[in-house]
Amino acid sequence: MADGTITIKRTISVRAVVTPLWKEDAERELTNALANSDSQLAQLEREGQQVVDEIRRQSLNPLDPRVQEQVASVQQQVSAKRAELEEQKRQIIEQQRQVRELELEQVVEQGQLESVIDVQVGDNLVEKLQAAVLVRDGVIQAIEGAL
Repeated sequence: MADGTITIKRTISVRAVVTPLWKEDAERELTNALANSDSQLAQLEREGQQVVDEIRRQSLNPLDPRVQEQVASVQQQVSAKRAELEEQKRQIIEQQRQVRELELEQVVEQGQLESVIDVQVGDNLVEKLQAAVLVRDGVIQAIEGAL
C-alpha cells in the first residue's frame, strides 16, 4: 500500500446469450430441481409419519394429551417444511415458464463470479467495479469493463 495501490474484491456478472443449447441445459437443470423437490417432499412426509408412529408406539396411552401435543408439534413442523418446499417448487415452475419464454439471442444474467483488482489513487472506482463476461454456450464472447 506504500505505492498508493490496494487490491480489492469485485463481483463480475456472467451474462449468457440464449441459444437452443442454453435453453436445453436450463430446462434440464430445472427439471432435475423439480424432481429433487418432489423427492424431498415425499421423504418429508415419510419421515414425519414415522416420527408420529414412533411417538404413538412408545406411549402407553396414545390418547394422552401430552402425546397428542407431541404429535401435533411434529405435524406442525412437517407442515411448515412442506409449505417451504412447495414454495420452492412453485418458484422452479415459474423459472421454467420464464426460460421457455426467452427468445433466442437474448442476453440474460446467469450468475456472478468474484475477482480481485488493483486500484490506486486517481482510478474511477465505479468503472473499476463494473465488469461482466458474456458467454455463448459456455464460451466467452466478450469481457466488458475495466481489467
